[in-house]
Amino acid sequence: MPARNDLGDAVQDYLKEIHKLQEKDGRATTSALAEAIEVSPPSASGMIKKLAALGLVEHTPYRGVTLTDAGEMVALEMIRHHRLIEQYLAETLGLPIHQLHDEADRLEHALSEDLEARIDAVLGHPTHDPHGDPIPDPELTLLAEPIRPLASLGEGDEATVRRVPDGDADLLRYLSEIGLVPGCQFKLRSIEPFNGPMTLALDGNDRVISQELATRIGVA
Repeated sequence: MPARNDLGDAVQDYLKEIHKLQEKDGRATTSALAEAIEVSPPSASGMIKKLAALGLVEHTPYRGVTLTDAGEMVALEMIRHHRLIEQYLAETLGLPIHQLHDEADRLEHALSEDLEARIDAVLGHPTHDPHGDPIPDPELTLLAEPIRPLASLGEGDEATVRRVPDGDADLLRYLSEIGLVPGCQFKLRSIEPFNGPMTLALDGNDRVISQELATRIGVA
C-alpha cells in the first residue's frame, strides 16, 4: 500500500467518510458515501473499486464497504489531523465553532506529522475537539464514549451537552446563539406531545428546539 502522503486528498477523504458511516451505521453503502462526499453514486462506486485494489477497504456487493486495518489507520490519522486543527483554530485563534469544520477540511491534508505533534503538545494533548468529538491519540486509538441523544431524555432530566454536529455551519451558528454547545448544562423542562418541541432551561432562559434537532445532539 502507498504511504498516506502518496494516496491523494480524495482517497483520504473517502476513507474518513467511510469511517464515520461505519461508526454510525456499521457499514458504508455506496449511496450513503456518495451523499457524504457529494458525488454521484457511479463516481463513489469507482473510488470504492480503487480503494479495494489498494487494500484499504473490503467491498461486498449490495452490502456496502468496510475499512481494512490499513484503511482504518489512514482514516484515523486524517480524523486526528482534522480534530486537532479544529481545536487549535478555536483555542488559539478564536475561530467560532461554525467556521471550524470547513477550515480544518482545507488544512488537514497538508499537516505533517511533526507539526501535528507540536500542535498536540501546545494544546496540552486535548482529548476532544470543539464539537465534542473524541480526538484519536498518537497511537490512533479512538475511545468510544457513553453518549446518548438529547431526544432520549425525559421531562425534568438534567444533562450536559457533549457533542454537536460538525458539518452544518448554519446549525452550529444557531446552537452557538442559544448557548447549546459542548459543556453547557441544562434541564429539560417540558416535551410537547406527538413529537412536539422540547423546552430546555439553559442559563436562566427557556430554549425551544425540535425533537429532530434533539436527536443530533449528544448529552451525558
